[in-house]
Amino acid sequence: MQIHVVQRNDTLFRIARTYGTTVDEIVEANEIPNPNNLVVGQAIVIPIVGRFHWVQPGESLWSIARRYNVSVQELAAVNRISVDQPLPVGFRLYIPPAPRRRAEFNAYVEPRGTTVAPALEESAREAAPYLTYLAPFSFQAQRDGSLREPLLNNFPAIAEANNNVLMMVITNQENDQFSAELGRILLNDMAIQERFLNNIVAAARRRGFRDIHFDFEHLRPEDREAYNQFLRRARDRFRQEGWLISTALAPKTREDQPGEWYEAHDYEAHGQIVDFVVIMTYEWGYSGGPPMAVSPIGPVREVLEYALTEMPAAKIMMGQNLYGYDWTLPYRPGTVARAVSPQQAIQIAARYRVAIEYDVTAQAPFFNYTDEEGRRHVVWFEDARSIQAKFNLVKELNIRGVSYWKLGLAFPQNWLLITENFEVVKRPS
Repeated sequence: MQIHVVQRNDTLFRIARTYGTTVDEIVEANEIPNPNNLVVGQAIVIPIVGRFHWVQPGESLWSIARRYNVSVQELAAVNRISVDQPLPVGFRLYIPPAPRRRAEFNAYVEPRGTTVAPALEESAREAAPYLTYLAPFSFQAQRDGSLREPLLNNFPAIAEANNNVLMMVITNQENDQFSAELGRILLNDMAIQERFLNNIVAAARRRGFRDIHFDFEHLRPEDREAYNQFLRRARDRFRQEGWLISTALAPKTREDQPGEWYEAHDYEAHGQIVDFVVIMTYEWGYSGGPPMAVSPIGPVREVLEYALTEMPAAKIMMGQNLYGYDWTLPYRPGTVARAVSPQQAIQIAARYRVAIEYDVTAQAPFFNYTDEEGRRHVVWFEDARSIQAKFNLVKELNIRGVSYWKLGLAFPQNWLLITENFEVVKRPS
């Protein structure tokens, strides 16, 4: 596969002819929302095997081979040229596909309200072939050790049909907010904790969960070791059932990082206790904050590199957002940005006829527009380029895989790129 960035005067017909494919194949693969109104700067995944490279000034067969991690001899052979042949600028080379490495993928799915929207269930069904785990969000712990179950509907059946491990996500949420007091009770009252564990086991057996995933946030700093001890106790209990145990961790860059979201998350201990962790490497740009990329590559790298000093790479899953935000400018504290899917972002850019720009430092696309009422906006989102940059980081650091927050926001290019870069690990029951 290849990523093409739309240039001025590009059409899908011209793009398809350039890469030896068809308009229909490109539109279908990308679910292009604006086929007759392409946006300058819009990234499109070209559904071909391998990719093409047009020789630039100063390049040689050797430098191109090194760039794509292929031998000079193989590159010359597949293009039927001599190893020593000079390459004119503009000469087209075919680059064979790179070997894929095995990786695990998780996606959270969050039903809201009293029913599961058919579109959300369909989103899970479409994503499941590319997933190792499917994670309905969430079982909410109660102060007496009981559980409030989420709407599950057909999610267990979807997971079973696609050899996904059904992940039982358990949170310390009350009224949809993480509660330090609820965490204190569950982690320190041993009678309630025993009841809590019993209820988890009963629910997991009944529903077919095979990974128990604790997303405990906003805990008191003094409950750090109590959380570690609870996880050890839970791990020993779940191993008797043959289940995995995992946790969600705030994105830290040092062991003693201050802040109510960080201090109770002990990277070293979690790395020793649980089977894997999901590090929430997103929300630098968030709905209530100033405009910026949601998961800029630099801060994401910094968090993952710190995590590698505390735990094995094979236990780390990088968190990745499937959404962006549309901020009204000028930003004022207390205002809330609107969440948008990558597909919606492209539609907005097409509607207002503005070009999409790409921040190479953050490795993220963005654009500005003015709405009908004269209000200025900026939109930061994800596209094929930003996801490929994250996949390159996953491969470079050799970590376990990627965990998505959350399904229900259309981003077909993400799933195309998974198949290009990785062999998805499946764990049939």
